[in-house]
Amino acid sequence: MRSLAVTIDSALPSRAAEPRPDEAISVRLQRLCGLLGIAGARLSTLAADGLSPIATAGTEAALSALEARMTAASQPLVLGDTGLPAARFYAGIVLPEEGDRPARLLSLFDPHPRSPGMATTIAALAGEVLAQAAMARQRRQIEELARTIADYAALEDQRRTLFDRASATAHIGIWQCNLGDNSLTWTNGVYDLFEIPRNTPVTRDMTLALYTDASRQQMEAARAVAIATCSDFSLDAEIITVKGKRRWMRLTGAVESRDGVAHRIFGMKQDITEEKLMADRTRYLAEFDVMTGLANRSLFQARLSALDEGRQAIGALLLVDLDGFKQVNDTYGHAIGDECLKEAALRLVESCSGADLVARIGGDEFAVLLNEGTSRRDADMLASGIVEIMARPITRIGQTLKLGASVGVAHNRGGSSEDLFRQADTALYAAKAAGRATSRTFAA
Repeated sequence: MRSLAVTIDSALPSRAAEPRPDEAISVRLQRLCGLLGIAGARLSTLAADGLSPIATAGTEAALSALEARMTAASQPLVLGDTGLPAARFYAGIVLPEEGDRPARLLSLFDPHPRSPGMATTIAALAGEVLAQAAMARQRRQIEELARTIADYAALEDQRRTLFDRASATAHIGIWQCNLGDNSLTWTNGVYDLFEIPRNTPVTRDMTLALYTDASRQQMEAARAVAIATCSDFSLDAEIITVKGKRRWMRLTGAVESRDGVAHRIFGMKQDITEEKLMADRTRYLAEFDVMTGLANRSLFQARLSALDEGRQAIGALLLVDLDGFKQVNDTYGHAIGDECLKEAALRLVESCSGADLVARIGGDEFAVLLNEGTSRRDADMLASGIVEIMARPITRIGQTLKLGASVGVAHNRGGSSEDLFRQADTALYAAKAAGRATSRTFAA
């Protein structure tokens, strides 16, 4: 991921790059394709009358049907195998409006299909690139604004008005605190961030009450160090506005000193709520199964592999396979099948409340990682409990169905992660061979 961050500005068409010829944007799209390991990408403007292509990189492909489906969706569209010859893999991401720039659609495609996990990962990496690019643009805005406020207190009224207009575009406000009496001075951007009417007298105690407990403690600690050392600080903090809205802001502060004694603190506060939501969504898509809300195979594999590096202490691994799920899918359809998977996930979470990780690693396959302190007896009892709870009838969408589960248990004996998984899989096969709806424990 470090390489993505390093190449971010050169890999993605930025707002500053849009007025350039289409060839320049195509070059940037080509770099994005290289980062993600795909054959092609297309950037289009979203308009009321349809899509208007801006630039394409890599191979050409007929994407009109896929892009039409994407524009009708309310979230990113990721298809591991579309069945289309030139675009077997497709991912579409809508880039929201920004200032006077209309919304755009970024389409990623490749003639070779991807597994569901890999397809989601590619889309998540693309989202991370977009988030990093947005952050890079915001940092440039902040740096540009910072050069104009070497001494905010000396700004003339006209310059202050111009600055307020500029900072409003970037959702940035300037603040200062006189350390002699803790009096505060804010620009309009800070008032708007906290949803406090402009020019309202504010006190430090009043402001602190709007931070969440964790962010307040973190901010106060960073501020105290900056005052003691006459240095600066920066952190992301969560607030609850006076109207009850939760927001994230990037807070920076610098201490001004006289003869080595801190005199005042001044800096910037920027609304990064959208950036935070995008980053959280990207992380969720990369690590969690959208249907069940459980960890996905990618996160499970990462946690399991950490055993080999000494970063993860695992006591036991349970592999769970639903019995009779294929028949339910074939008889009642995918809608009922999906509801059964959701119910199975809920029951697993209920049964395994003390587990380190509960994941969906395949269509009807689940995995449970137990911590190092779990006894063999407790792990085996948990497996029996899963079999019992999965045997209860499932009622969803007017249908009452009966499934079951086979469970394989492997206790960590100090081998590799591959050894542990293979042992659990062997135990699961033994449970199925014993007639299903039961559990078996691997015995060396």
